[in-house]
Amino acid sequence: MHAAANATMTVHELPELRVLYVEYVQFVARVLRRLGVRDADLEDCCQEVFTAIHRRSSSFDGRGTVRSWVFSFARRVAADHRKRAHVRRETLDSESVEPSVEPTVDAAIDQRRARALLDTLLDGLDDDRRAVFVLFELEQLPMTEVAELVRCPLQTAYSRLHSARKHIEDGVERARKRGTFR
Repeated sequence: MHAAANATMTVHELPELRVLYVEYVQFVARVLRRLGVRDADLEDCCQEVFTAIHRRSSSFDGRGTVRSWVFSFARRVAADHRKRAHVRRETLDSESVEPSVEPTVDAAIDQRRARALLDTLLDGLDDDRRAVFVLFELEQLPMTEVAELVRCPLQTAYSRLHSARKHIEDGVERARKRGTFR
C-alpha cells in the first residue's frame, strides 16, 4: 500500500511491522533529526521507534491516522534522547571543525553551515513549537494534519508556527550580524 494511502488509514488494524517500516522509516528519520537527534544516533533512535511501535501495536485505536500514531512514537523517542543528551559530552577536535577545502565546494560548505544553524535554532525551541515548525516547514504537511499530529487546535498550531518562525528569523538575523551566516 502507498504511504499516502496509509496516512489516511483509519481502521483499527495496522499493517505488519515490516510494511510500516518500509512506509515510514524515512519520515521517522527526518522527524527524529529535526527534533534534535544527532545523525550518529539516528539509526538507534529509528530502531527504538519501531521497537516501541511493535510493542504497542495493540494500542492503535484508529482514531487518528497511522502517520500521526507513528509520529507520536518518534516525538517521544526524540524527547527522551534529548533529555539523555546532556549526559553525553562530545567534543570535536579542531581539525574536524574546519577542514581544508577547495573553493569549488563553497556552496556545499554554505549549505552545511545553514543546516547547522537551523539545527542550533531548532534546539532553542520548545518541543511543541519545534514539532509544528518541522512538520509544516520541513516536512511540508498541511497545517490541518500538523494540528492533528501534535494534537492541538488548528489556531494553536498556527500560533506555534508563527512563534517558531520568529525565533528562526531572529536567530538568522543575529548570525548575519555576527558574520557567521550570509
